[in-house]
Amino acid sequence: MSQFWYSDATATRLAEEAVREAGDGGRIACLSAPSVYRKLKQGTVAGSERVTATVFEYDRRFAVHGDDFVFYDYNEPLALGAGVAPRSFDIVLADPPYLSGACLRAVAKTINYLSKAKVLLCTGATMEDLAKELLGVERCAFTPTHDRNVSNEFCCYVNYPSRLLSC
Repeated sequence: MSQFWYSDATATRLAEEAVREAGDGGRIACLSAPSVYRKLKQGTVAGSERVTATVFEYDRRFAVHGDDFVFYDYNEPLALGAGVAPRSFDIVLADPPYLSGACLRAVAKTINYLSKAKVLLCTGATMEDLAKELLGVERCAFTPTHDRNVSNEFCCYVNYPSRLLSC
C-alpha cells in the first residue's frame, strides 16, 4: 500500500482547517487522507478534542482505529456500511487516490453522500475543472506538500470561504 503522506506542516494546517469548519461537536470525514486523520487523533491540533473524525481508507491497517475506521474503495463509492448515514459530516476532507476523471467522479459521489455542505479537496491541478463541475469547489492559494516528492502539481480546493487556506 503506497501512501503519499502529507508533510507535517500540511497535515497540521488541513487538520486545523477541518476543526475550524466542523465547529464544536462537529464531525470530520477524512476520505483517503489518513495523515490528516492521524494529526487530528494526536491531539496536537487546537480544538481537535471537540470534534470527532472518521478515516475512510482502503488500507485495512487503519482498522486499528476501531469505529473511527470505515473501509473505503472508490470503485464502490457508496458501499460505506450501514453505520454511515448520509449527510452526517460537517466537513469532508478528501484526497482521491488517483489523478483520473473516473476516480474523481467516484470520490465525488462519496463526498456528496457524506457531506452536510463543506468540502475540502486535495488533488492535482489537472483535476481542477472537473472538481469544480462535480463539487462546486474553487482553488485555494494554499499548496499542500508531501513528505516525499510527488510529480504532479498538487492543489487544495474548497466550496466555502476559507481564511486559513486563503481562498
